[in-house]
Amino acid sequence: MTAVEFEASGAGRSAVLDEAHVGDIRGALGTIRLDDHGARTTLSAKFKTLLAVVGPGLIVMVGDNDAGAFSTYGQAGQVYGTKLLWTLLLLIPVLYVNQEMVLRLGAVTGVGHARLILSRFGKFWGTFEVIDLFLLNGLTIVTEFIGITLAAGYLGVPKVLAVILAAVIIIATAFTGSFRAFERIAMFFCIGSLLLIPLFLMAHPSGASMADGFATPDLPAGASGGMAAVMLLVIGIVGTTIAPWQLFFQQSYVIDKRITPRFMKYEKADLWIGIVIVVVGAAALMGTTAVAFAHSDAAFTDSAGLARGITAYAGHVAGALFAVALLDAAVIGAFAVSLSSAYAIGDVLGMKHSLHRGVGQAKGFYALYAALVGGAAAIVLIPGSPLGLITEGVQVLAGVLLPAATVFLLMLCNDKAVLGPWVNTAKTNAFTGGVIAVLITLSVVLTASVMFPAITAGQIFTIMGGCAVLAVAVGGFAVVRGRRAVRGRRAAAIEAEIAEEVDAATDTALGPVDRLSWRMPPVSELSAPAITGARRIGLIGLRAYLAVAMVMVIVKIVMLAIGH
Repeated sequence: MTAVEFEASGAGRSAVLDEAHVGDIRGALGTIRLDDHGARTTLSAKFKTLLAVVGPGLIVMVGDNDAGAFSTYGQAGQVYGTKLLWTLLLLIPVLYVNQEMVLRLGAVTGVGHARLILSRFGKFWGTFEVIDLFLLNGLTIVTEFIGITLAAGYLGVPKVLAVILAAVIIIATAFTGSFRAFERIAMFFCIGSLLLIPLFLMAHPSGASMADGFATPDLPAGASGGMAAVMLLVIGIVGTTIAPWQLFFQQSYVIDKRITPRFMKYEKADLWIGIVIVVVGAAALMGTTAVAFAHSDAAFTDSAGLARGITAYAGHVAGALFAVALLDAAVIGAFAVSLSSAYAIGDVLGMKHSLHRGVGQAKGFYALYAALVGGAAAIVLIPGSPLGLITEGVQVLAGVLLPAATVFLLMLCNDKAVLGPWVNTAKTNAFTGGVIAVLITLSVVLTASVMFPAITAGQIFTIMGGCAVLAVAVGGFAVVRGRRAVRGRRAAAIEAEIAEEVDAATDTALGPVDRLSWRMPPVSELSAPAITGARRIGLIGLRAYLAVAMVMVIVKIVMLAIGH
């Protein structure tokens, strides 16, 4: 069979693949050819290109509204009505900035997120990140199967049959060995997430109440559990909306789809489409449960309890719609989270890991994917498994672990050897630094609410104010230090008379054509970045604090589970 060359994974070098493999890639990209550099001048051409590129951003965002999200958003609506809707608006820019950064990393480097962390920061830090991801993802996949059992139970399908059938579908979809087939099936389930819109219309919550929930930030401490329970739920909303697995999934999926920088603006549009669907779905779910339980004294139980409450309020059709939407969300979530783990471990172990390859060409990749899905399904079927504890804990743990993942993402996106002319702007750095400060602040508040259950809203805002002052001080120090470092590097560059071609490769003032054609050199050719003493101390301090916060979260969840 003849061989053809194509630009491999956007990494600035060529690879030789057979024509069948390249055909799969062209099929996945629809009308886009790998050697296509033509401009899209007409609206029709732009729309066709968007349809061909759409996928990574949409799947990662819709996969975010998974079974755990249904539980978290449903609990927020049932217990606090529409009073926490404002949190969704705050998360929109965070979602975009985080996922836009990994989109750039994938398109420009052609290297997965886990491999980049290992190669740029060493095995010590890379191991921490991958272990965190693997454990959290494993628990998250369990929550997807919990959602499947709850939805199937409401619809009258036996638990064992539902779990086995779902596991077979999830595994078989990836085992086709065709990227195009996997994406088409995943997109079908993405469309299913739109069922939340007719459900919302059937429940018809008050428009004024929804608008007030978005416009008025509120921490309703009067409900059961006090301020600690509210903060636990807020952090759960953050964890279920912005999860570490998303970073690893989108970067690797962009690479697997062979998206390069010349299609960056279309992939950003794909990401915005996904964000809109996520926020609309989350708001619809909160609004529906808020009105369904507005005059009910029922305490939150699980998603099945939400379905019964919606049925009692809006009828059996509405309850069935909720159950089908939950089933759909759990399946697409299992697709994305399992694939995220398989990609990351494939990166770390150096295995072939691509949906373009058949099972025979990437045995380890598919075996790992199947083991994650099968293991989660088995746990759900074990009698006496602490399923409620797992469901509640996963979202909060994701929120607690996110700061560390975002810190590494920020450092990678400021690494000129990695991104060259695509490194972050000063505005992106400032915003992301603020996001990290907020995430750490939420962890501090959670820890305080665990230690002092009677904490008030005023005291919480005082803690937030103190954290803000500290964040400004640290940020100011970082700015001053960064400017000094820049001046030092410029002086060193002049003295060393760096070669013109090296300077051109890393100059952020490159023209549009050079920027679109720039790719990261092979990882093996990159010099190891210097980790300064201050940065090392900061990373160790962050890791130590997050370890303490994780322990406190687990303690709080157990206390709530046993009614204390």
